[in-house]
Amino acid sequence: MTARPLKIEFDGARGAKLAARLDLPAGRVRAFALFAHCFTCSKDIAAARHIAGALSADGIGVLRFDFTGLGGSGGDFASTDFSSNMDDLTRAADYLRQNFMAPTLLIGHSLGGAAVLAAAGDIPEVRAVATIGAPSDADHVIHNFHGKVGEIREKGEAQVQLGGRPFTIRREFLDDLEAQRVRDKVANLKKALLVLHAPLDETVGIDNATNIFMAAKHPKSFVSLDKADHLLSRAEDAAYAARVIASWASGYMDAEVAATEDPVLDGVEVVETGLGKFQAMVATGSHRLIADEPESVGGFDSGPSPYDFLSTALGACTVMTLRMYADRKNLAVNRIGVTVGHGKVHAADCEDCTSEQQTRDGRIDRFERIISIDGDLDVETHARMLEIADKCPVHRTLEAGAAVVTRAKPVDPERASG
Repeated sequence: MTARPLKIEFDGARGAKLAARLDLPAGRVRAFALFAHCFTCSKDIAAARHIAGALSADGIGVLRFDFTGLGGSGGDFASTDFSSNMDDLTRAADYLRQNFMAPTLLIGHSLGGAAVLAAAGDIPEVRAVATIGAPSDADHVIHNFHGKVGEIREKGEAQVQLGGRPFTIRREFLDDLEAQRVRDKVANLKKALLVLHAPLDETVGIDNATNIFMAAKHPKSFVSLDKADHLLSRAEDAAYAARVIASWASGYMDAEVAATEDPVLDGVEVVETGLGKFQAMVATGSHRLIADEPESVGGFDSGPSPYDFLSTALGACTVMTLRMYADRKNLAVNRIGVTVGHGKVHAADCEDCTSEQQTRDGRIDRFERIISIDGDLDVETHARMLEIADKCPVHRTLEAGAAVVTRAKPVDPERASG
């Protein structure tokens, strides 16, 4: 299950605000990926949505954004070039690095594939790169300009029709494309590479995949997209590419998190992400999760609420306590499940509550557990298991109360003096 994509923006290479979507897993975040769309496309094409959904379901957050002058992003497309697209990519990586976690996976579709191949070396945390229908040279896109190249060279710019829409292409754009040496970048990539391409792609021929694959060093893989078109217009083709990338990428993610992220060894660290009103990144050990509030109270509903986490602690502790007891007693218990509900009720209405638990306004936090035990147990043993549930440490902490000590984090003298 994944959370709904978040709308965000960040500064692009040419100073414009770039519109983006951040697809976050509804649970532990193993790693982050960047998705670069095809020439004149947007972050919301079917391929991008499917791939982001598949990766987030596998625990990988995906940032997909519109390049300068395209989609929902600001700026003038006519003033951009391939180099500025690469710079937009590194800006996107900077955003993730500063607010969440640096990307370890890059995915590029069509010219976006050439861009991620060229930019991967400038993002040191990246371990794996996947391309879809990518050209082996950036200037491959020039053939889409339908006889306007001469006019662009002579007059400095011309308007071309791309995907049924007019775009202004300048001479500088052509010069920049022709100056790129994508295959040289591939030869020195030093990252795992996955090349996906459709044999019947009429926009970017299959020979481009051959050129990229031959230029790359191992580890490298190639996957044929069978009868798909260039844009993966059919939902089943986009979904297939998404599943392949998610499965392939999983082998390169967790190891990188362990190697590059400093684990939080002392307790739990919770820091605002800067997105929305309540969203926060939760870090403990090598684990990363998202905390948030429901939309009904102004949050994004992108992660569990604080009380959801508290209920999770009670439920997890109960399951673990019962499993330890069942194993120690050699009980025939196959599976244990706990559902925890939380609410604030009037103490007078709570038959199971004590007066000491009552708050000043006469209300009390009430957690209700529903425990299921799948196993061959007699009535007496089953009842004993329910008694043991009350001995779980989190249960005892909630009933007894706990001391919470608050102190300020020491101020860095250098920052204080600045």
